[in-house]
Amino acid sequence: MKILVVDDEQDICEILQYNLETEGYEVVTANSAEEALELPLQEYGLILLDVMMDEMSGFQMARKMKDNPATAPIPIIFITALEGEDNMVKGLNIGADDYIAKPLSMKEVKARVRAVLRRASASNQHPAGKGAFPTSDHQISYEGITLDLNAKRATLDGEHLSLTKLEYEILSLLLQHPGKVFSREDLLKYCWPQDVLVLDRTVDVNITRLRKKIGRYGQQIKTRVGYGYCFEK
Repeated sequence: MKILVVDDEQDICEILQYNLETEGYEVVTANSAEEALELPLQEYGLILLDVMMDEMSGFQMARKMKDNPATAPIPIIFITALEGEDNMVKGLNIGADDYIAKPLSMKEVKARVRAVLRRASASNQHPAGKGAFPTSDHQISYEGITLDLNAKRATLDGEHLSLTKLEYEILSLLLQHPGKVFSREDLLKYCWPQDVLVLDRTVDVNITRLRKKIGRYGQQIKTRVGYGYCFEK
């Protein structure tokens, strides 16, 4: 597994590289977002991305990646000295899979990296659920929405949908169980790493973002006040 570490502090890059390589990962470092964007990013299975860097910030780089279908699916863990829930939510809104605050605990970094990669790997093994919308062995379709469960790609009216991994997993879960109400706790259990602390508000943020991305079908993700969310025809 190839991991890219992007941080303008060389010492942090070296520490992360050493510790992650002891876990068996192949690690490449870059000292700026501009340098990182020159690399073949689609070859990496995970990116650890510092937020506060000169010129282009980590947030800006992440937006560029999420706007590009070739790099949109790559999981991102933000690493930052910024504090506060608003900054965490901003990172998640962009499409980050996790968020680690400085100063870094290498034990925490390793655990979160394992969790994100485990979730990414597990997402490749989810079969279509009973009662799903019409599907082949590897596709779920509802009118203009199609999910390719093998390629982990989503299309809307034949056009690529740039979804984050979390958005894809939420949509996949809802479409595979139409009419079933999933609580926030359910969504956290099935779509997020189990050993990562996530606020309930984060679920709502991702649902809101997903509704916007799937256009006219967004209104079919229903909120059941006091219970959770479901997809209705």
